[in-house]
Amino acid sequence: MTVEEINNRLKELNIEDFIWIIYIGIIALSYYSNYLERNYFLTNNIESRNKYRNIIIIIFTILVIVYLYFLKDSFDSVKSLKPSDNKEKKNLIYLSFAASLLIAVSGFIFLYIAIKDEDLNVELAFN
Repeated sequence: MTVEEINNRLKELNIEDFIWIIYIGIIALSYYSNYLERNYFLTNNIESRNKYRNIIIIIFTILVIVYLYFLKDSFDSVKSLKPSDNKEKKNLIYLSFAASLLIAVSGFIFLYIAIKDEDLNVELAFN
C-alpha cells in the first residue's frame, strides 16, 4: 500500500469509529422507544405512541444516512477496480456493493413503514 492509500484507509476508519458512536446512540434510542411502545400498549397513552413513532423515524433516518455512506464507499471501491485486479477481488467487491445496495434499500423500506404505520401494526427491527 502507498502512503496515500494508508492515509485514505485511516480516514475511513475514523469515520467508521464515529459511526460506531452513532450506533451506540441508536441502541439507547431504541431501548427508550421500546419503553414508550410498551407504555402505549399497556396504558393506551397516545403521547407515548407519538414519541415512539417519532423516535423510530429518527432512528431509521439516521440508519438510512449511514447505509448510504456505506453504499457510496462500496461504489467507490467498485470504481477503483483496475483491470489488473484478480477475479476474486473483483467478485468480492461486487458482492460487497450488492450487499450495501440491498441494506440501503431495506433501510428506505423500514423508514417508509415507520412513517406510514400510525397504528404500530408492524414490528420494525434492524441489524
